[in-house]
Amino acid sequence: MTIPEGPGPGHRRRKNRNRGSQPPTPLEGKSSPDEIRARFELDVERFSRLETGQTATMDAALSLQLIAEAAVGSTNPIRRVLDVGCGAGNYTLKLRRVLGVDFDVDLLDLSGAMLSRARQRVGQELGGRIRTIEADFREAPLEPGGYDVLLAGAVLHHLRGDAEWLAAFQKLFNLTAPGGSVWISDLVSHETEPVQAVMWQRYGAYLESLGGEAYREQVFAYIDREDSPRPVTYQLRLLRQVGYERVELLHKQACFAAFGGIRAG
Repeated sequence: MTIPEGPGPGHRRRKNRNRGSQPPTPLEGKSSPDEIRARFELDVERFSRLETGQTATMDAALSLQLIAEAAVGSTNPIRRVLDVGCGAGNYTLKLRRVLGVDFDVDLLDLSGAMLSRARQRVGQELGGRIRTIEADFREAPLEPGGYDVLLAGAVLHHLRGDAEWLAAFQKLFNLTAPGGSVWISDLVSHETEPVQAVMWQRYGAYLESLGGEAYREQVFAYIDREDSPRPVTYQLRLLRQVGYERVELLHKQACFAAFGGIRAG
């Protein structure tokens, strides 16, 4: 099955209330992993808020809770976890609180500063073994079938072309133990231009409510430079294509979604 490329912030000319139209950054001009790492090295505090999640993400706290509850309800036992693009460790911390027992975790991130904060925060609540891996997920040597639960919060939108998306999702599946699951929370685009425009406007209004027009433009600018999200429908089809037996859409609010896949036992 071939999955078509969906429209999104990196695939069209975008309009907003202040700037008429602006050509988006093409995929080949997006930020490199090293450039993304450099920004995150300076932005650790924004990713260290478990009760609210990232404020620039709509319904961040709800998505954290739903992913943890879905993982616990879908996968038993949970002995080993991989947190892909772990940031400051929010998804692992929320999973530990919902599960109520310890597990081993591999925290993986491009940023050493993020990993240091994640290890510190997770180590305060988790009694299991904690391993940190400073690497690009696509290149990291990880154990096939070695994880009962994989978490991917706000990381997959940095993937670029269709082949890269497919390879990353295939790797997620290959790392998932039989009966295990993967849970994703991310920025998403939409399959049609009219719906994308509606959702982008809603997201812009949300950002304005937090910090005014300047904050909205700041966030839109780094999304354009760094991100290339795909529709949640595209990603659910990818989950099935690579081998997950069941898929679930937990929540969607404008340009953000929480969803996952469960591997047969």
